Parts: sequence; structure tokens; C-alpha cells
Amino acid sequence: MPDLLSNQEPSAQLVCGLVADFLSKKQWMLATAESCTGGLIAAACTDLAGSSLWFERGFVSYSNAAKTELLGVPAKLIAQHGAVSEPVARAMATGALAHSHAQVAVAVTGVAGPGGGSVDKPVGTVWFGWATPSGLFSESQHFAGDRAAVRAATVQHALTRLLALLT
Repeated sequence: MPDLLSNQEPSAQLVCGLVADFLSKKQWMLATAESCTGGLIAAACTDLAGSSLWFERGFVSYSNAAKTELLGVPAKLIAQHGAVSEPVARAMATGALAHSHAQVAVAVTGVAGPGGGSVDKPVGTVWFGWATPSGLFSESQHFAGDRAAVRAATVQHALTRLLALLT
């Protein structure tokens, strides 16, 4: 396995392949719940041949209503903390598991830009949630760059951290 802590981050494709290998060996399935990435994590996963063996489904829950309707995120939680928050990312990951046949889920919600940021949640702020058989994990990151850069960095981090949590 490549050193994931080195200065050179492995490509999302390489990391996704390692996630695929791990999930396949465990016979686990992955579900994604995406807001700011609009399905890019699911696309990275399904770019791999044979992904139907380990990728179960993806939810693109871009609007607050979609987060509630598709994933069961309480509207009150969104109103209280905002869509870009730790409680919402965690609820999205939990909801992805509850509304799928997967054993593992990754969720992302953030401000990709160029607009939509605030003092508390500037452009580039992303909250992540990961649900695994070992537990529910979350963290935030701030990525620099334009919309495409923030979204690409989000995909990369979501998969890299998922691999670290699984192995």
C-alpha cells in the first residue's frame, strides 16, 4: 500500500482502487451522500470496472429538501446548524446507510464557491462524515482554489480518509 502520509498524495483513482479492493475482500458495499460534489465521489467509484461488486448507490442531496427526503436528515437539524455542519454531515452518512444496503458510507457537504461563503463558513469549507462498521467519524477541511479545485480536493480527501478508516 502506498504511504498515504507522504508529501505526494496518491491520485483519487489509486485510492479508490484500494478502497475497492478492501471492500471487495470484506464483501461490503459503499454508499455516498454528496452535496457540494454533486456525485463526483460516486463517479470516481463507478469509473472503476467491476464497481458493482462494492459500490451500492449514491445520493446527490444538493438541496436541504433532498437531504431530508432522501437521507432522513431532520429539517430542524439543518435549520439549527446549517447544511454545512458536522451534525448534518454525520446525519447524511447515517442516512446513506439507513437508505441503502451498504455497510460503509461517506458524506460530504460544503461551500464549493465561488459564492455562498460566510465568515463562519468561507468558500472551501467542507464537512465530511464516514459511517463504517467501526463507527461514525466526521471532520472539516478547508480547501483553497476555485470551485473545481475545492470539489476535486473534497473527492480526494473523502476517499483517502475512508481508506485510512477502513484499514
